[in-house]
Amino acid sequence: MPESPTASAGADATAPLSAEDAKLVVLARGARARISAVEGAAVRDQDGRTYAGANVTLPSLTLTALQLAVASAVASGATRLEAAAVVTEASTLDGAGHAVVRDLAVDAPVHVAAPDGTLLGTVRQ
Repeated sequence: MPESPTASAGADATAPLSAEDAKLVVLARGARARISAVEGAAVRDQDGRTYAGANVTLPSLTLTALQLAVASAVASGATRLEAAAVVTEASTLDGAGHAVVRDLAVDAPVHVAAPDGTLLGTVRQ
């Protein structure tokens, strides 16, 4: 499992997001708020379709928000990701979420935002 990349790895946190990437942050915030989850995530696939999810913690299953969003995309036929966003209180992107995004896209940006939607940084590696 890769080390947890810092949210600012390879990007300027002050650079504005494109409208499409800002939408991912809004979707991730909504997924997080809907169930009062620790984190929410959203991804956009090669066709521009979006998928969102929140972290899942059950006795027999634990998924990060990014893992759930990517799994939803793959279950719907996605073969590549264009971008991802995670809304979290952490200052780093979790290794498991980072790894699952990289399974479908080695270069897709993963935007990390605070619960209020403020961009903390973007992981591009």
